[in-house]
Amino acid sequence: MSLAELVERGGPRVREHAAFGARTTYRVGGTVRALVTLSSTADLDELGSLMLGCGLAWCILGNGSNLLVAEGEHDVLGIHLGGEFSDLRWRDEKAVVVVEAGAGLDLPVASRRLAAAGVVGFEWAVGVPGTIGGAVVMNAGGHGSDMAATVGAVRTWSDGSWRTWSPDELRFGYRTSAIARSDLVTSATLHLGHGDVERAQEQIRDVVRWRRVNQPGGANGGSVFRNPDGDHAGRLIEAAGCRGLRVGTAQVSPKHANFIIADPSGSANDVFELMRTVRSRVLERTGVELHSEHRFLGFGALE
Repeated sequence: MSLAELVERGGPRVREHAAFGARTTYRVGGTVRALVTLSSTADLDELGSLMLGCGLAWCILGNGSNLLVAEGEHDVLGIHLGGEFSDLRWRDEKAVVVVEAGAGLDLPVASRRLAAAGVVGFEWAVGVPGTIGGAVVMNAGGHGSDMAATVGAVRTWSDGSWRTWSPDELRFGYRTSAIARSDLVTSATLHLGHGDVERAQEQIRDVVRWRRVNQPGGANGGSVFRNPDGDHAGRLIEAAGCRGLRVGTAQVSPKHANFIIADPSGSANDVFELMRTVRSRVLERTGVELHSEHRFLGFGALE
């Protein structure tokens, strides 16, 4: 099997030399050799073996809210989920609302739709600009909760086989899980509850207001570094004198130091170099070694 076979069979579902960095929330960076968009399990059944056999490593892209892609073309197969992989359904099972969420579904969309239906416990997710799939892989969280608090099961596809993961098998930690990069998350089951619609929607409004006040806009990938135990990465970055620091077309946000903003038509390489500079200065001046929450394509280690 070859990439040419995948391109021929996939038709409009497969784009060669496709923009990839531009699809991330940094909106900078290069292209991939090919990008496959899957809209159904039927697509995956049809194209899966060709994807595995095309000889390219995979890079799975949701909203790209924690991904930085280097300039140039990368010899990888990008994978993006849409269509039925963005579905959201729920049902009552005794006192629990069991929610089935497709991996391609935006977290803020899920949060708002559930709250409007009186399904509560996911309001915090309105503040996370990612998808269900990415949120499961990195155990995304904020505002006092995370995915680990509600996930009942995760469905993945890898090496041609389906697997359903239990919470224990997922081994959720702080911004981590046991899911590998080669595992394609297709859906997650959440265990939530019923509650008051107005109260849930007010909690969502509170989260949105907080984000507007405390976090920057512009082209950024969310929090760059994980919070060390008992401290905050933003505080350490400020203490190292890096608030507002600029490298070329990238700047540490003056509003929140754990965010980096890319200029319009800027350089992903500038963003990466600024991350390295910040990490080095924090280590030198505070003795704390920061670790990134981001994933990287086309870059070496962040050190």
